[in-house]
Amino acid sequence: MFSTLTSNRWSDLSSHISVLAGFAVGVGGGLIVNLTIGRTAWVVGFMANVTRPIENLFLRLLFVLVLPLLFSALVTSIAGLRDVKAFRRMGGLMLGFILAASALATLIGLATVNLFQPGEGIDPVTAEALLNSAGRAGDIVVRDTHPTILGTIVQLVPANIVSAASQNNLLGIIFFALLFGVGLMLVRTEGSKQLLMVIEGLFDVGVWLIGIVIRLAPIAVACFMFDLTVMFGWTLLAHLSAYVGTVLLAFALHIGIVFSSFVWIVGGMRPLVFFKAVQEAAFIAFSTSSSNATLPTALKVAQENLGVPSQVARFVLGICTVANQNGTAIYAAVTILFLAQFFGVNLGPTQQLTVFAMCMLSGIGTVGIPAGALPLVSAALGIIGVPPEGIGLVIGVDRLLDMCRTNLNVVGDLAIAVAISRQEDVRATVVENA
Repeated sequence: MFSTLTSNRWSDLSSHISVLAGFAVGVGGGLIVNLTIGRTAWVVGFMANVTRPIENLFLRLLFVLVLPLLFSALVTSIAGLRDVKAFRRMGGLMLGFILAASALATLIGLATVNLFQPGEGIDPVTAEALLNSAGRAGDIVVRDTHPTILGTIVQLVPANIVSAASQNNLLGIIFFALLFGVGLMLVRTEGSKQLLMVIEGLFDVGVWLIGIVIRLAPIAVACFMFDLTVMFGWTLLAHLSAYVGTVLLAFALHIGIVFSSFVWIVGGMRPLVFFKAVQEAAFIAFSTSSSNATLPTALKVAQENLGVPSQVARFVLGICTVANQNGTAIYAAVTILFLAQFFGVNLGPTQQLTVFAMCMLSGIGTVGIPAGALPLVSAALGIIGVPPEGIGLVIGVDRLLDMCRTNLNVVGDLAIAVAISRQEDVRATVVENA
């Protein structure tokens, strides 16, 4: 399936090496500008007219193709099962793994932020200055928004699939794809077979086109990193270093303890082997800050590097791209409690339980695009009595954390794919020996 894509992308230099080169060029150039001339008029103009248009073009090309790819991957994976019991079994396993991983991620986030208290003792004058300078906060603050578990369930069922697609309602699209896939699995007529072949063709074309777009990745990554290092306020980083360190520590604990144990015990794969195999997808996730944009690379890595069967890879990664975001859950937990500490809001056990539920929700239903977690975090702040505008305090470092949490999200998706693949292999062996 990926033979054409592989021959095009890996003939001379592996993708992760070329992307790494772009990363180094962007960081190096950005640091030079940041430390010498700073954000002068021509630097701002260069970013506005050159680097940002390239970034937006790259992401737009990926997003316009990801939607049909996600739909076709889910439909063909489910329809290809031809077994309702297999669908239920894999779906049940995946749901259990997602809930367990999201709960552990949230607990790790809450534990680290309560232990290190990064929001305590911040200078009020500095806090006010940072809040006033965070002009972008108003664009992402969500007012009068109270997400609930029931509300998320309702959002699963779109009123209109066309409007769901136009509004980027990925939960609704996934529900429709699952429903459509089950229908093709149960209806075994000549027409349904032909329709399935058409959708499989859509998937193949989508993979090929995204392979072409991915060739722009090194240039796009260089632009992303240049903007980040030029605009990343070192003063702001100094004031928020404790917060950033707490988030990164929680990420590291989740990867080092939860993912390593999960892959080894449930997936039957040594952690070092797993992390080496997924580094390509992890780096693309880190560079683009988008689980959706990383989906094509994750599918390739799952099948070629991890040995996950095609149907399992499409089914698991298609759903987990939206429904399994452990990095987002950790980020939300640390950020909410950090800002509560920052503004002197004391959260008791009941309120922290509310935060736990909110972060679980953010780890299951957040849109996998850059800064996709910010609206839900700002809404959660309003619920627990913290000014939603406070989200502006972390805007300066959010891009770095967004890159890191997306990396963790994608690695978690691949870990679940490995675990389910292993469980299916074990089951098949038991059936054969019975």
